[in-house]
Amino acid sequence: MITSTTGPQPADFTDVRATNLAVVLRFVREHAPCSRADIAASTGLNKATVSSLVADLIDRRLVRETGLTENRVGRPATMLVLDGSPYAAAGIEVNVDYLTAVAVDLSGQRLLSWRRSFPGATATASQAVAAVAALARRAVNRMVKEERQVLGLAIAVPGLIDVDGRVRIAPNLGWHDVDLTGDLTKALRDPGFPVQVDNDANLGALAEHRFGPLGGVDNLLYLTGEVGVGAGVILDGRLRRGGRGYSGEIGHIQIDPAGPVCNCGRTGCLEAVAGIGAVIGKVASGTPGAPVSPAEVEPEIDEVVRLARNGDTATLAALAEIGGNLGKGVAILANVLNPEVVVLGGYYVPLAPWVLPAAQAEVRRRTIAPEAGGCRIVASTLGYGAAALGGAARVLDSVDSGRLPHRT
Repeated sequence: MITSTTGPQPADFTDVRATNLAVVLRFVREHAPCSRADIAASTGLNKATVSSLVADLIDRRLVRETGLTENRVGRPATMLVLDGSPYAAAGIEVNVDYLTAVAVDLSGQRLLSWRRSFPGATATASQAVAAVAALARRAVNRMVKEERQVLGLAIAVPGLIDVDGRVRIAPNLGWHDVDLTGDLTKALRDPGFPVQVDNDANLGALAEHRFGPLGGVDNLLYLTGEVGVGAGVILDGRLRRGGRGYSGEIGHIQIDPAGPVCNCGRTGCLEAVAGIGAVIGKVASGTPGAPVSPAEVEPEIDEVVRLARNGDTATLAALAEIGGNLGKGVAILANVLNPEVVVLGGYYVPLAPWVLPAAQAEVRRRTIAPEAGGCRIVASTLGYGAAALGGAARVLDSVDSGRLPHRT
């Protein structure tokens, strides 16, 4: 008898085991402390398989036992929690005025968090690669000294990043067609762990979804509050990248056809009328499109906050206008995607007390669903390192998906 070899083939045993290991590891991360019986009951895996998988995870030092608990029906159970002490996941954010590096363990505990000034708006792509590589080497060396294996590094960049990790365009950095993944891997001399590149808003959204206080929300948007404005989109618990990885470019939705010229060359983009550059220009000169030096962004924002706290009338009016423009952009996303929450990150965070009310009011006015479709706007609690933290989250997501470290 001739047997056809076309059509679906049986999954390789090692693939099935890797998948099951990832299932158990995710369950422990989300429900620790938990027992082997808890895992079997919730995943549908039989008890013998769970015991074998847990033994493997303990051997890899991904999970550890933490004693017995008697607060349950039947015999006391040995409880399990994440270990991961030999491992670290790293992320770096490239921005127009700074670099941020973050490393975390498997539970999300920060192992390092560094922020360095960086002339991103004037540095060439090769200079940026050198600066990122130097910061990455320092972070990796710190982890090595702590006897941790780096599982991966993900770089956040404000621009269009394709599925291969190539930066197609990053207007505020002046980059076009930069193979950042390849160039950085070469600069790090094949580091022994995967290097990935992603859009900063995408990674900010991953950070909020995994580590933020709204981690249980499965329909979430994250807006970067930097010189540029991008959106990371999580729907039904998954990051949505679009066909070529270019989703979320809310900053270049036209809000005011007669508005100022944007960095992309168009007029009246959301970024031009509600981005951080617009905030500084509006307060400093009364002109939303007034140029601002990247080196001056943070001290300028500090000054805007000081004026707002002191009740300066012009500043409060400018922030209300910025918030209204921001709300117009959010309303478009709310009508199309119906998120439960929109998180404002970056420099929007210190401005939130004055920007949020106007933004939320504009969303209520412009959203067709009753009560803005359930969408609310909040400020991030993750600080300026959200995108870098999201880079580390992306590395941990790959572990959750089955790319587990080998025994050491």
